[in-house]
Amino acid sequence: MDKDRVKGAVNDAAGRAKRQVGEWTGNTNAQVEGAAQQLKGKAQKVVGNMKDAARDASRNNVDRENEQEKGRQQEREREQHAHHG
Repeated sequence: MDKDRVKGAVNDAAGRAKRQVGEWTGNTNAQVEGAAQQLKGKAQKVVGNMKDAARDASRNNVDRENEQEKGRQQEREREQHAHHG
């Protein structure tokens, strides 16, 4: 899991709590700060999700390329055995 997703979850939760306390106490400033922190957290989570998705896609491409190369190598070996056999 990307560190941005973790930071985002923390900021989202902290912002939600701050906003809620502001609502309970009538502190408009705390409500605004909490909402802003929540938005920051949600944005961080999106960035983290995108990084994770990019990493997963890259890893999948490498795995697929490795499998294709392994198949080509096996085909070359079969052809060599067929010519020498």
